[in-house]
Amino acid sequence: MRVKRPGIGILTAEKPEQAGFNPKAAIPFGVTIADVKRAMDDFADFLEFVDTQLLEHGMTRFEDMLMPANFSSMVGEFMTVGIPKYCKTVVKNQYHNGHPDLLPAGKYEGNAAQHAGKDGIEIKASRYLKGWQGHNPEDAWLMVFVFQGGRPTDKAKGIDWLFAGRSKTIRRTITASVTRSGLEKMMANWIYKCRKLREGKTDLVTRDLDE
Repeated sequence: MRVKRPGIGILTAEKPEQAGFNPKAAIPFGVTIADVKRAMDDFADFLEFVDTQLLEHGMTRFEDMLMPANFSSMVGEFMTVGIPKYCKTVVKNQYHNGHPDLLPAGKYEGNAAQHAGKDGIEIKASRYLKGWQGHNPEDAWLMVFVFQGGRPTDKAKGIDWLFAGRSKTIRRTITASVTRSGLEKMMANWIYKCRKLREGKTDLVTRDLDE
């Protein structure tokens, strides 16, 4: 969610609550819940800093400047860089458009792999609770950050997060979508749920296609 910051008149991203994390979540390659939480905290700080500076200079909020798909991509890229900052057993895949996004540290030359399959973690960010798409249909560990954004068309204002897990995707002509069975696996291995989701109340969109 977003919370009102006194004195500057903007809604800032709310940091994840410790109570929302699943202590039974299985995350591979040495990544811990604490690593994910710290990366999420960093993103909330980043968004607050950027929006505060923009507002002070009479400019539009950062999210309002970007197309929805671009904002989702930025969230995913931020987490791809942020998690290895705290977890030293994984690194960002340095291969251009390589798959997956995170690789085991020190395993691949130059920390780069074009196709490492399930030997790593693919990162995805989305406004939606299902229908995630990508260009890599391989069997892989998939971590999805689901958020609520503060667009004028959103019913709720905020940055809320959800789960991660392992999923198989299906092959398609241009993109690959997570199947129902894959979604069920991920929901069974969720890492974090915001307060609304824990209480069964959510305005998150559940359309079948991402931006």
